[in-house]
Amino acid sequence: MSKSRKMLAGIMLTCLAGTPALAQSKAEAKSRYNIGRAPTAEEIRGWDIDVRPDGQGLPEGKGTVAQGEKLFMDNCASCHGEFGEGSGRWPVLAGGKGSLTSDNPVKTVGSYWPYASTVMDYIRRAMPFGNAQSLSNDELYAVTAYVFYLNDMIKDEHFELNASSFKTIKLPNEPNFRDDDREAAEQALWRKSPCMTNCLPGQARITGRARVIDVTPEPEKGFKVD
Repeated sequence: MSKSRKMLAGIMLTCLAGTPALAQSKAEAKSRYNIGRAPTAEEIRGWDIDVRPDGQGLPEGKGTVAQGEKLFMDNCASCHGEFGEGSGRWPVLAGGKGSLTSDNPVKTVGSYWPYASTVMDYIRRAMPFGNAQSLSNDELYAVTAYVFYLNDMIKDEHFELNASSFKTIKLPNEPNFRDDDREAAEQALWRKSPCMTNCLPGQARITGRARVIDVTPEPEKGFKVD
């Protein structure tokens, strides 16, 4: 038998001999290193806090606009302003109606956001800033009610927001949001295979300019537009 054949036979014998040991070591590792466990129902409830537009997921609780005003002043106004106008560079929460088609759109709860549940869900998860999820359910409803009040979606400061009355709140911009139906609506435009070269006719051209100076490429300043 040649040297190479002897070496190959030795390797095969080693592999065959090691197979049972390898299988055994994997079985032992599985039994010894059983990392993780099934979460408890309480742990799942801690994460399962999303609220859907149809109201599913709303917590038990209630709160009025008047109660929410004090909570807002204590927890939110330092960033968002007393009337939701925004403090410094912090987000504006109220105003901006009719501005979305202008050159300077102001995206607020009242002008842009789609659903009341979006407001509740965001506050519930992330606010107050730096102390997220510290609000009780009653406080959550009260603060959310006050944000709606700032945007004229609730007129009465004694209005009580709860799981039932919450479903009556409709944000003005809701009709302008729709499901992503491109898979069906644009299917006729899809290519069977992707285009890799010479895909666009002519040259690319700039159709809009960024508001920040020197961000939009300009050929006369030495920037190349591909």
